[in-house]
Amino acid sequence: MRFSDYMNDWLYGAQGYYASYRPIGKKGDFYTAVSTSKFFGGTIAKHIIKRLDEGFLRPDSLICEIGAHHGYLLADIIEFIHTLRPQLLQTLRFGIVERFESLRTAQKKYFDESFGNAVALEHYSDLGELNEQSTFFVANEIFDAFGCELFYKGKIARVENHEIIFDVDDPKIAALAEKYKQDRGEIALGYESFAEAMKGASKRFEFMSFDYGELDARSDFSIRVYENHQTFPLFDEALKRSEAFGKSDITYDVNFTHVKEAYEAQKIECVQYATQLVALIEMGILDLLAMLKEHAGDAIYTQELEKVKILITPSLMGERFKMIRFVQE
Repeated sequence: MRFSDYMNDWLYGAQGYYASYRPIGKKGDFYTAVSTSKFFGGTIAKHIIKRLDEGFLRPDSLICEIGAHHGYLLADIIEFIHTLRPQLLQTLRFGIVERFESLRTAQKKYFDESFGNAVALEHYSDLGELNEQSTFFVANEIFDAFGCELFYKGKIARVENHEIIFDVDDPKIAALAEKYKQDRGEIALGYESFAEAMKGASKRFEFMSFDYGELDARSDFSIRVYENHQTFPLFDEALKRSEAFGKSDITYDVNFTHVKEAYEAQKIECVQYATQLVALIEMGILDLLAMLKEHAGDAIYTQELEKVKILITPSLMGERFKMIRFVQE
């Protein structure tokens, strides 16, 4: 089978990694910005309020997370909206696009425990179910979870008995590799159809996404497996251990130029690309910390500051992770 099909089965098949709930953070295979600090979602909430004040978003907009896992990010956004502008909870709607029933059940339970009847969580299986007037879409580490082809010197990979073999011709993938100046590496699939689906989901929207990668494709392989906070290069270790299939996360660095061009092909404007450090500071994460210090005292402030440092320190998440933001007027 082609590697893209193998990866999709690994992540999204009946026994796939994302087909059931997996813990993230200390008890999981990896950390994310969401599992690091609530102020990640809080900063996005501050930005949403700004976009409401500017008139881009309507007071009855849908705030929608795509690929929410447990639902922590959207819940953090709601918590900070309640703190900063509580009256908005009376008009805004909140939803999650999630294909797996088991995860929808876990998300609903978490929201019921967190908010009771104060917030009504809407669920959608895919973007095609939406027909909105005004939406703010948000996603964290979604583009690295799209299936990809592995390309090496004109050939793409297939997998046989958990062994990668480069012997398949595919002119379309070869053309993308030439376009992005890659003689080897990952070529993502599905960005174009994802952008097209989002365009049809809402007449006006902003989409903000965070992921690791670069604006230019690296002509090398970055694909790897995360297991118990250890990283295994796919070729060296993980694929040879067939028991890793579906039980560990498989990922790769995002080519943000590919993402950008997929959206621009739909006439959706890319309005910002920045490191996570720059994005979070520009959106006001330090202002939120200052508010915390004023109202909660030095001890709690110091505790939260240490978590935020992980998000914005260049040698940690600050430079490695990027934010990309799109707008459809």
